[in-house]
Amino acid sequence: MPPSSLRVVYAFAREMHPKTTDVFIQYGTAGFRTKASLLEHVVYRMGLLAVLRSRVKNGRTIGIMITASHNLEPDNGVKLVDPDGEMLEQSWEEIATRLANVSDNDLESTTAEIIKQVNSDMTLKASVYIGMDTRYTSPRLAAAAVHGVMALKGTPKEFGIVTTPMLHFCVKCRNDNTYGTPTEEGYYEKIVGAFKNISQKLPVVGNYNTTLYVDGANGVGGKKLNIIKKSLDGELDLVLCNLGGNGGKLNLNCGADFVKVSQKPPVGIEHVPFQRVASLDGDGDRLIYYYVDDKNEIHLLDGDQIAILLASYITELLKSCGAQELRLGLVQTAYANGASTRYITQELKIPVTCVKTGVKHLHHAALSYDIGIYFEANGHGTVVYSKEAKNVVRKIAEEGEAEQRKAAQLLLNFIDVTNETVGDAISDLFLVESVLRARGLGVRDWAALYRDLPCRQLKVTVQDRNVISTTDAERQCTSPEGLQTKINELVSKYTSGRSFVRASGTEDVVRVYSEADTQESADKLAAEVAQAVFDLAGGVGDRPELPE
Repeated sequence: MPPSSLRVVYAFAREMHPKTTDVFIQYGTAGFRTKASLLEHVVYRMGLLAVLRSRVKNGRTIGIMITASHNLEPDNGVKLVDPDGEMLEQSWEEIATRLANVSDNDLESTTAEIIKQVNSDMTLKASVYIGMDTRYTSPRLAAAAVHGVMALKGTPKEFGIVTTPMLHFCVKCRNDNTYGTPTEEGYYEKIVGAFKNISQKLPVVGNYNTTLYVDGANGVGGKKLNIIKKSLDGELDLVLCNLGGNGGKLNLNCGADFVKVSQKPPVGIEHVPFQRVASLDGDGDRLIYYYVDDKNEIHLLDGDQIAILLASYITELLKSCGAQELRLGLVQTAYANGASTRYITQELKIPVTCVKTGVKHLHHAALSYDIGIYFEANGHGTVVYSKEAKNVVRKIAEEGEAEQRKAAQLLLNFIDVTNETVGDAISDLFLVESVLRARGLGVRDWAALYRDLPCRQLKVTVQDRNVISTTDAERQCTSPEGLQTKINELVSKYTSGRSFVRASGTEDVVRVYSEADTQESADKLAAEVAQAVFDLAGGVGDRPELPE
């Protein structure tokens, strides 16, 4: 583009999407996320950056998703999706942060520097897919993204309201037409179609029943399941709750994050004892199962249990089709319950890799296996299959013995139910239901596979989250000085005690995780560690209190 055209671009930016705040914003594990009122200039600039990224990738499509995921409704966010449907390459996170924070007067020169730095050929075509969640601020922000894309002569395509994983799926399909059709309908055709194929091959047996209650978090995931429900032909009876009507607020006292962190059932559901419930988060990329017993106590089946269920079933299918030579592994973070790690390694004999929190770290590590299963305890995860693994299974489905062919064909359907690009609550829900149906498991049978250690998560507001540094996949704190020593001292008092702290990727908060042999001990240990964080890492507000 000639310099005169660029000057018009930046004049437009100052007029239509000016930077109105000096608040520094950082591209974290889930992109930019903050109060929606602070984001309009940021999203416009991410439109510019998406065009540069597309050109660096020789015109391949890049995604922009407007969402704040499990945050409450006043927040919003934006993240970029790379051509294979994965998170933005880590080296570009610093570039995104720099572009988001420069003054309007410096936007032109900074963009020119970035174009030179990344060697973006401005003569190439650029394609950008844009999606958004259900927040009332999302349409305005999506419009800013469109303006940014068009400003640098890119071609935007708006998908409207979609789940985050749907946008990832569409970006992947646009760049790899063997994966599927890059539309919402193409998503349903592949993932829901494969689930129906599995269900038609598997009779309902044992303690499994086809009724599933769903907490939609008053977000986009529940709305999309309402569309899907009509096409399931009775294979799964979805009872959908928290769909955004009757004054329900996005993620408020509902959704996967609320259920996992508070360890309480969401509002908006009339619970039937021992009925399984699937809880999605606001943008449909996390999934937690739970049930309430006859004493009204909640029992969680989180990302750890989902990973174990899927891993054990895939292992069973690999054995049945004679493909045990394929390397299957499981990837976790420090948030994985210690009991789950022991069960995976000692009972299932499956190797485990532990990485830093953040989907990009899990996804990358999973790719080192032929079949990599990754889940965070918060319910965000998926399964990735190498080309070699797919080819091996496909060949067996065509040429193997009768029983081997049957297992291989089932596994190929299972692969098609999977959204390999990113954690996907809808895809994962259908994977879980497929395994429960295949094994005739009720929700209590699933919960009985192993018993989690009681745990507690807390967060401490601090002046600056960057004072916290960690190592060993975030399991050890290296600064501030003395904090890890104090944590070790507190942990040593509890049977099966474990605790770690890490800085939030999106806000000035330090997250505390603790587990121990009893809930009382886990709660107390978490509170004691939170006090240590407050004292040594610059806590703000009221000092955390110990449980009574």
